[in-house]
Amino acid sequence: MTTDTQNQMDIPQLSKEDFKSDQMVKWCPGCGDHAILSSMEKVFPQLGVRKEDIVVVSGIGCSSRFPYYMNTYGIHGIHGRAAAISSGVKLANPHLNVWMITGDGDCTAIGGNHFIHAVRRNIDFNIMLFNNKIYGLTKGQFSPTTPQGSVTKTSPQGSFEVPFNPGELVIGAQGTFFARTVDTNPKMMVDIMLEANKHKGTSVVEILQNCVIFSNKVHDLVTNRETKLDNQILLKAGEPMIFGKDMDKGIVLKGTKLFVVQIGVNGVTVDDLLVHNPEDEDPGIHNMLARMSAPEYPVAMGVIRAIKHKPFNDMMDDCIVAEKAKSKIKNVDDLLNSGNTWEI
Repeated sequence: MTTDTQNQMDIPQLSKEDFKSDQMVKWCPGCGDHAILSSMEKVFPQLGVRKEDIVVVSGIGCSSRFPYYMNTYGIHGIHGRAAAISSGVKLANPHLNVWMITGDGDCTAIGGNHFIHAVRRNIDFNIMLFNNKIYGLTKGQFSPTTPQGSVTKTSPQGSFEVPFNPGELVIGAQGTFFARTVDTNPKMMVDIMLEANKHKGTSVVEILQNCVIFSNKVHDLVTNRETKLDNQILLKAGEPMIFGKDMDKGIVLKGTKLFVVQIGVNGVTVDDLLVHNPEDEDPGIHNMLARMSAPEYPVAMGVIRAIKHKPFNDMMDDCIVAEKAKSKIKNVDDLLNSGNTWEI
């Protein structure tokens, strides 16, 4: 029996209840974070990982209360530094299963530089980016993802700034995995979180999350029962891009631009539609899919990009093994008895 097989046998059967914290959850009633928390409690028992080998890391913000509400090891860090802490945790102990919880303000504003370089390095941990397009905990200032023209506490005349699109940001930073889901669809959240965990490297999942106080219904077109089917598309690898209440709409590529078409109109058939390939190394189509926004386009949900590149931590481990193999110094005694290290 191999060590890995033995380790798998030693992992106890866990349930959602095993990951529920005894702490009072202090999010506002109706906040999308409650649904995300419940979904993650369902995901963790399916990871095949010991409870003590899971670490939840966060920065500052409503989303960043998460470590208190999961019965795992956790670190509630400082504003914008969750990516740096998560990187350090994973590099120090690659055996750990690391989940970074962050919001659009914490991640793409004060934490923007740490975020893009964590993505670029491709360290093997999971980033859950809660995007409610506002600063919630600090009471309603506009964030880097707030739609241009939005009236907020810090933009009473409407925000002048062009917002970030997290998908574009991840893909532009050479990200190997980007997915998007929404807080009103727990099944989709669970499925995508599990896919993110399978990915070897940095996985980023943007969760469209509703803040009932400061940006209520900011995602209404893609969450409202009456409009959501015509304003979101669930991408699946190897399948044509079909959406709509009657599943009669699709996405085609003409030249360098995506277009929405009606199946059965002007001779358009399912065979004319784009087929999703999240493993395509070329980021062009993935970037266009990440940029789609309602009502002109459906918002892309599911795994948009998932390419295979060796994680940074694996390359670092390979380097350490190689250096140890060729080094004459094997321990501290060898070092202390290695002679003078410099001359005066």
